[in-house]
Amino acid sequence: MQKPAVTIMVKAARAAGNVLLRHMNRLEAINVIEKDRLDYASEVDEEAEAIIVKELKRAMPDCAILGEETGASGRGRSTFVIDPLDGTSNYLHGIPHWCVSIALVEGGEPQHAVIFDPLRNELFTASKGSGAVLNDKKIRVTERKDLSGAMLITGFPPRERERIGPHLACVGELLRDAEDIRRTGSAALDLAYVACGRVDGYFEAGVKPWDIAAGVLLVREAGGRVVDFRGAATGPMDQRGVLGRHLVAGNLKLSEQLQKAIVNSGYAAAF
Repeated sequence: MQKPAVTIMVKAARAAGNVLLRHMNRLEAINVIEKDRLDYASEVDEEAEAIIVKELKRAMPDCAILGEETGASGRGRSTFVIDPLDGTSNYLHGIPHWCVSIALVEGGEPQHAVIFDPLRNELFTASKGSGAVLNDKKIRVTERKDLSGAMLITGFPPRERERIGPHLACVGELLRDAEDIRRTGSAALDLAYVACGRVDGYFEAGVKPWDIAAGVLLVREAGGRVVDFRGAATGPMDQRGVLGRHLVAGNLKLSEQLQKAIVNSGYAAAF
C-alpha cells in the first residue's frame, strides 16, 4: 500500500507533469535562461516547481524544500528534494525523454521517492523498506553478473566537461565488454531504468541531490546498490550536499565491477 507521503508526492508530481505537457506545443515561445555554461532552465521549470511546492506545503506546511530552481528554504525535519523537470535540454529540443523527480529526505537519506514520466504515464515510486514500484507493479534490478553484454547509461553534464578526456577513456574501456552505453539526458530516469531492469548499470559525475535523490532510493529498494566512483557512500542528499558528486548504480555484482572499472580506467582519479 502506498505511504501517505508518497500519495502527496504523486499528486504534486502529476500536477507538475500537467504543466510540462501543457507547454509542449509552444516550445519556441518559452523563455530560457543559461544558468551556467551549457546548463539551461526555463520558465516552465519554474512554474512546475512552484506547483510542486504549493502541493507539498499544503499537505506538510512545516517541511523544508530543496528545489533545483528555487534552492533551499525552511527548516523542517524532513526535506522535499525536487527536480521539476529533469531533462530540461531534452524538453526544450522536443526530445521525448524527461520527468518530474521528488524525494522526501530525512537525515540526508531519501525515505520516499517519486519519478513521473508524463509522456509515457509511467510512475515510479518507492519507500524505504517497502520496495520499488512502476505503475503498481513491483520492480527489480537486472541479475547480470558482470559487464560482458551489459547495457549501461552515462551522462556528459556541462559542469564536468573539463574531465571529458578521462570520461571518454573510461567509456572506451567499458565498451570492450559492454553491449552498449547510452546517454539519455535525464539522470532521474536513468536511475529509474536501472531500478526496473531496462538497463544494467549507470555512472555519471556532476549530479546533484535533486537529480538523484529519488532515483537512488528506487535503485536500492529494487535490490540494487549505489556508491560513488571509489565505492564509498554518496553523502547527504539535502541542503548539506548541494555540490556535484559522482555516482555508480546497478545490481550488487555489476555495480562493484563497474565501479572498479571506473577506477582502473583512471576516471575516478580525475576527482
